[in-house]
Amino acid sequence: MIDKRPLAKTGIDVTSICLGTMTWGEQNTEAEAHEQLTYACDERGINFIDTAELYPVPPKADTQGRTEQYIGSWLNQRGRRDDLVIATKACGPGEWVNYFRGGPRHTKAHLEAAIDASLARLQTDYVDLYQLHWPDRPTNFFGRLGYTHVDGADETPIDEILTALEGLVVSGKVRAIGLSNETPWGVMTFLEVARREGLPVVASIQNPYSLLNRTFEIGLSEIAHRESVGLLAYSPLAFGVLSGKYLGGKRPDGARLTLFDRFSRYSNPEATRATEAYAALAAEQGLSLTEMALAFVTSRPFVTSNIIGATSMAQLKENIDTHDLRLSDAVLDGIEAIHVSQPNPSP
Repeated sequence: MIDKRPLAKTGIDVTSICLGTMTWGEQNTEAEAHEQLTYACDERGINFIDTAELYPVPPKADTQGRTEQYIGSWLNQRGRRDDLVIATKACGPGEWVNYFRGGPRHTKAHLEAAIDASLARLQTDYVDLYQLHWPDRPTNFFGRLGYTHVDGADETPIDEILTALEGLVVSGKVRAIGLSNETPWGVMTFLEVARREGLPVVASIQNPYSLLNRTFEIGLSEIAHRESVGLLAYSPLAFGVLSGKYLGGKRPDGARLTLFDRFSRYSNPEATRATEAYAALAAEQGLSLTEMALAFVTSRPFVTSNIIGATSMAQLKENIDTHDLRLSDAVLDGIEAIHVSQPNPSP
């Protein structure tokens, strides 16, 4: 049985493995999405599903919302909702997503429109966790290093965002709120404003975390512990790179990096060298690279749930099977040695 962990102080418990969905509607059909949902939730006991109004990826106006629609049609067929924890996200600003509401923001009007559209697609009247997909202010996220301040930037004030989210909670459409692709300053400011103004307190932060990107440990991991804002780790396999399937320059048919060359975050020379070293360590210790990479993420004390994503049932089964794998001291020491020699090649 997959263990459950508290989602901060919300009273909601989520499985340590969360079912990611962002390929559904692009690399996966509706039938394949339903097969994954039934296996993960009804056969393996996962209760946590993560999606977004943006999905599937790569984001496009003509496919936007398909992922939530696929989950909604499955929920309708299944006939049960209350044993599941469903999380979705509202887009932040950016020219690349201006097909959302004329340019998405985290204002009251935008968030109300976004949640209503998500609920309709999901065929439910509430979501358990509503996340801000990325900040409504200029800052460094999505792999961008270094912060450059922009004086007079057009950004929605955090107290205004929280007040809008409070309205969604009071309406019953949202049970808890969370952040995504957020910085230490952002998390602490959301917490400080919420406590000062008596507004909802964020329960989670969904940021990237993997053997190739442990930047969460710098600043945010302490916040996760001290402030009860656990990490929902996305890209734990670094877009499949940490499965080892791209080693040696391979580009398997149908794989994400084969299909979409825009995803270069995890395929730079430093990341390739680190991946080769991690693969060698896993082989020495009798593990697959996938097993080692996922078990490492799930075992971190600041992780609330590890968001896995698969395009095939074989991948899904292997990913879920890692939920109770405990890495030996020899493996953990080896991981640290590689990390010291090649830290965070894919931030």
